[in-house]
Amino acid sequence: MAAPVLETENLVKIYGRGDTRFDALKGINLEIGKGESVAVVGKSGSGKSTLMHLLALLDAPTHGVVALEGRPTGDLGAKELNELRNSAFGFVFQQFFLTPNQSVLENVTLPLKIAGVPASERKRRGLEALEQLEMADKADNKATDLSGGQKQRVVIARALINDPSVIFADEPTGNLDSATSKVVEDILFGLNRDKGITLVVVTHDEDLAQRCSRQIYLVDGQIVPSPEKPASDVAPGSPAHPWAQQPAEAAAETLQVTEPATGEVVTISQADAAEIARAAQEPPRPGKHAAPAPTPEQPGATA
Repeated sequence: MAAPVLETENLVKIYGRGDTRFDALKGINLEIGKGESVAVVGKSGSGKSTLMHLLALLDAPTHGVVALEGRPTGDLGAKELNELRNSAFGFVFQQFFLTPNQSVLENVTLPLKIAGVPASERKRRGLEALEQLEMADKADNKATDLSGGQKQRVVIARALINDPSVIFADEPTGNLDSATSKVVEDILFGLNRDKGITLVVVTHDEDLAQRCSRQIYLVDGQIVPSPEKPASDVAPGSPAHPWAQQPAEAAAETLQVTEPATGEVVTISQADAAEIARAAQEPPRPGKHAAPAPTPEQPGATA
């Protein structure tokens, strides 16, 4: 994998206390390489959006480290975090978050305005970004005048305006029809391919996830191997899939379990259940950023 642009070590996020406590993430360790396209996949309540918010520096972890380009971000002040987030990241959300009564150009150039870029430069760069998305002719239109697909193109243009190293896309096609969704997906993956922008897609859509070069599956706040990937699909020279060693008859036997985060009853194989249980007991790895594993006295520890 390419040098990591984003890393986490022993990442924990907890909401609430006592009876209302919810452990959204439980010691996540991962690396995302420069220029990768990565899908974070999981059901509602699995922790995938929480993980994206921490990776994008939109929220702070309860415990653990998020590093950008090898630099831990936990000690950065609010001003430095805002500047870093504005310059390094672009965001594409299911909800467009466009200001309805402002023009398309004003919406696209908002990150530049926040960064203090002069008006003439904002306009030049904004029109250039809209041109890439074939939306320059809509620059003076109000956001309310656009179709769903056009709005998402404007959002992508806004995400590109600061020449980001990473674009986060949270259910980017959730509000679009299938034909428009494919157009938007093609744009995002084209930017990843042609410009080398790292693409992190958060989704429950398996078809969208499979377009990415790698998938990260979350179940109840923990990363698990994909239950969909048989041993025959493992590339030569890569580590064998953890479940490839399970006898076929064991892998085929299923049971129903309740996800603690959502209360939803799901069907998984016995082999999957055994692997998830094993992963839950495995202590977090020591990392190069020296994020210690949670202890019973610290948030994120399990009894």
